[in-house]
Amino acid sequence: QGAVKRQPLYACSTCTPPGAEPAGICLACSYECHGTHRLFELYTKRNFRCDCGNSKFKNLQCKLLPEKGKVNAGNKYNDNFYGLYCTCKRPYPDPEDEIPDEMIQCIVCEDWFHGRHLGAVPPESGDFHEMVCQACMKHCHFLWAYASQLAVPPLTKVNSLEDEGIVLKVEESEEQKKEIKKESGVEHQDTKEEKQTEQFNEPSTSSGSACPEVKCLFSDLLILIQVVTKSEEPVCKLKELQSKPFLKKDTATFWPSNWRSKLCTCEGCLKMYSDLEVQFLTDECDTVLAYENKGTSDQETDRRDPLMDTLNSMNRVQQVELICEYNDLKTELTDYLRRFADEGTVVKREDIQHFFEEFQSRKRRRTNRMQYYCS
Repeated sequence: QGAVKRQPLYACSTCTPPGAEPAGICLACSYECHGTHRLFELYTKRNFRCDCGNSKFKNLQCKLLPEKGKVNAGNKYNDNFYGLYCTCKRPYPDPEDEIPDEMIQCIVCEDWFHGRHLGAVPPESGDFHEMVCQACMKHCHFLWAYASQLAVPPLTKVNSLEDEGIVLKVEESEEQKKEIKKESGVEHQDTKEEKQTEQFNEPSTSSGSACPEVKCLFSDLLILIQVVTKSEEPVCKLKELQSKPFLKKDTATFWPSNWRSKLCTCEGCLKMYSDLEVQFLTDECDTVLAYENKGTSDQETDRRDPLMDTLNSMNRVQQVELICEYNDLKTELTDYLRRFADEGTVVKREDIQHFFEEFQSRKRRRTNRMQYYCS
C-alpha cells in the first residue's frame, strides 16, 4: 500500500542487528516473515512503508510481497529502531532502571521519553492527550505562542522568569500606559481638528450651504466599506497570539485533545508547516487517539455475527437448513483442529484446504443419499 498514514511497526534484531541499517516491518510481516525471530515493538509510526525483504535484509525475501523496492526513501528512522528510547538512549523496559516512570511519545519526532526527562513534570495522564518534546518545541518554535493559550500546564510551578523562560513580549507599566493615553489623546484631538478643517474647506455640492446629512451618510459609507474590506482579509491566528505576551521555555509541552483544530491554517502558516515538515499537525485524524478509535470501530464491525445478518434475510425453512449446516461445520472443524492442539503442531494452509475438501466430499455423499418426498 505504499507509505501507510499510520500503522504499528516492529524491528527485527535477528535480521538487522546493532550496527546494521535500521529497518521497520509491518504487523503482517512480523507474523508471516519473522515469526521465529527476535522482535521488539515500535508502536505506531506515520507515513512509513514496510522494509521487509528490501536491500536492508541480506538473506530474507518477503513472503507477502517478494518484489519490493531496494529502499524506502520516505521512511524516517531514529534510535527506536535499535531498541533505544528517550534522550538517555536506554531500552524499554530497562532492567537497570529501578525508578518507576511513564514513557510518553512525542507527536512530532515520535520518539518515546521518560516523564522525568522532559524538563517538566507531566500533568496527570488523563489531563492531556499529546506531548511535544523539548527538541521538537525548538524545531517548531511557533508552538510557544499557542502554548500560552492552549497547552496543559505541567505540575511544576514557575518560580521566576529567569529560571523558567524568556519573556518575548513585555506589557507596559502603568505610567507608560498613561503617557501613551495622553499622547494618543493629543493625536486624536489633532486629527479631529484636521478633519474639521478639511470638512470646512470641502467645496459644497449644493447650490446653498453644505448638507450635513449627505456628508454624514457619505462618511458612514466609507467606514462601512473599510470594515467590510478588513473583515474579508484572512486573519492569521499565529500573528495575533505572537503580538501578546508569552513565555518560551526549554521544556516539553502537553496538549489537550482538540488543540490541533485551533492552529492557524492561513496561507503563510501552511507554508511554514510545509517548510518545517509538520503538515500533519493540522490533521486531527493523524492523532494516535483517532487511530485507536478507528481500530475500535473496526473491531465492533468485525464482531457482528455474519450468520445472524444472513439469517435475517432468509425465510424460516432456509434459516433452519443454514443453522444445521453451520453446526455441522463448526463441530467437524473443532474436532479437526483439536488434534493439532493435542499434538502441539502448527496448522498450515494446506491442512485447512484439506479439511474443506473432505468436508465438501462428505456433504455431497450425504446429499446423494437423501430422498425427497412431496405431499
